[in-house]
Amino acid sequence: MPSARRPRSASSASSKSASGPADRPALHLTRFLPYRLSVLANTVSHTLAKLYEKRFGITIPEWRIIAVLGGGETMSAGEIAQRTAMDKVQVSRAISRMLESALIIRESGDTDRRKALLTLTPKALAIYAEIVPMALTYEEEVTDALSIDERAQLDTLLSRLQARADQLAARPAPIAPKMEAAPVRED
Repeated sequence: MPSARRPRSASSASSKSASGPADRPALHLTRFLPYRLSVLANTVSHTLAKLYEKRFGITIPEWRIIAVLGGGETMSAGEIAQRTAMDKVQVSRAISRMLESALIIRESGDTDRRKALLTLTPKALAIYAEIVPMALTYEEEVTDALSIDERAQLDTLLSRLQARADQLAARPAPIAPKMEAAPVRED
């Protein structure tokens, strides 16, 4: 099924970069989907983080690790990075802090001694048990802006967008066309 493209408005079609070619489309950052999703995700994450940072002394990456392992799972740092879409360095730093704070236990895997497996300690499980209701309440407050049908639609749309983004991420990166430099005007 072909994807529907959003037509450009007259203002976006006519607004061109002052220093670039007339056929170069303008980027309106506040309407650009990746930017909007990033800002929304950051706003939601940081607002929720305010609820638990002071009380429990944990950061957003630490909470994400606790949330992933909170169901009693044991995972490697690489699996956590993949599941949370966090950078491996960010995960590694959070794990180091969590080991120092006695929030996780690191053990060697049974089949692969090089692969360290991480599990939450009872202290981290207690934090998880306290934060989950707060997180779910916050989610409810955010989604109160939508009807029940819109929430279901949003869930479906987010799943479809994630699946498509995963497809695009898996394909080889295209080679960027060579751009000619804009002529320098001497006034």
